[in-house]
Amino acid sequence: MSKTSIYGLTYEQLTDWLMDNGQLRFRADQVWNWLYKKRVTAFSEMKNVNKDTIALLEENFVLHTLSEEIKQESADGTIKYLFKLSDGNIIETVLMRFNYGLSVCVTTQVGCNIGCTFCASGLLKKSRDLSSGEIVEQIMNVQKHLDEKDEGERVSHIVVMGIGEPFDNFTNLMDFINVVNNDKGLCIGARHITVSTSGIANKIYEWADAGTQVNLAISLHAPNNELRTRIMKINKAFPIEKLMDSVDYYLEKVNRRITYEYIMLKDVNDHKTEARQLAKLLGDKKHLTYVNLIPYNSVDDNQYQRSDSETIQAFYETLKQNGINCGVRWENGADIDAACGQLRSKQIKKNKEKKTV
Repeated sequence: MSKTSIYGLTYEQLTDWLMDNGQLRFRADQVWNWLYKKRVTAFSEMKNVNKDTIALLEENFVLHTLSEEIKQESADGTIKYLFKLSDGNIIETVLMRFNYGLSVCVTTQVGCNIGCTFCASGLLKKSRDLSSGEIVEQIMNVQKHLDEKDEGERVSHIVVMGIGEPFDNFTNLMDFINVVNNDKGLCIGARHITVSTSGIANKIYEWADAGTQVNLAISLHAPNNELRTRIMKINKAFPIEKLMDSVDYYLEKVNRRITYEYIMLKDVNDHKTEARQLAKLLGDKKHLTYVNLIPYNSVDDNQYQRSDSETIQAFYETLKQNGINCGVRWENGADIDAACGQLRSKQIKKNKEKKTV
């Protein structure tokens, strides 16, 4: 029997599993506390848990399914991790430092099938979803790295914007959120967590019905169907009209602001014409809208370039003049393969080259 990551269990699932296996309910509190408050590295370190329970946990679960392959540290404090999974696949996780705290960007899939033409994540197709435990372990590994430095730092924010489409791995995503948000564990507030989707409209309805207070971001990147389909093939399945219908449902149901990610591609989507179209598209919901303008990070073997500063400023000012709340997000870790999926794709390429030598 293959063992799974214990971090994949929500508090409720852990409680049910222990009780189904003859343990008393209070054992769940003990185990949970050792996992997320004291952050043990082995079940045997759970000092007040009896030997029978320890043996049961060791028989069925593991604490480590990820191992650190590469760690790159930027001059600005950003750290990019390349983790190897138990099946040999590799994923990226990023720690970013902001004035409001430490934020970790997690990956939800091995590869990505969304097919955004500008994105390094999509250079390698999806091979599988990550389990909820593998997603949680990314946070735990980063937090344990911080613990080792013994400076009292903790992960305070999470963005689910790494490799993969989170809403294409919906159940595991929801379990992950349940685990990291639990107030008996890491206690990362729902409003300190942001999930980004490329616009899978049917899942936005489901997300709205779930009633979570977690922030929603939508990778929009174009204000019309012709352009968006050209750079994001997901638009064929969920064109802007369908996407905006789901957005309206979400806003009516949850009444929470949505962030729209808009990557600035030189001479592609960065003209004032697109800015005015974007303002019109979001105009009737601008009170619950924030547009994040993102200067493009160049990717090897890619056709796009970053918009120049003057063009980005003009786009920003056009949105502002039309009443759209917006800002420019300059990247973290520009000196360490900042683009999402870039380090992973480079490492896979290197590994292939080694095998052919």
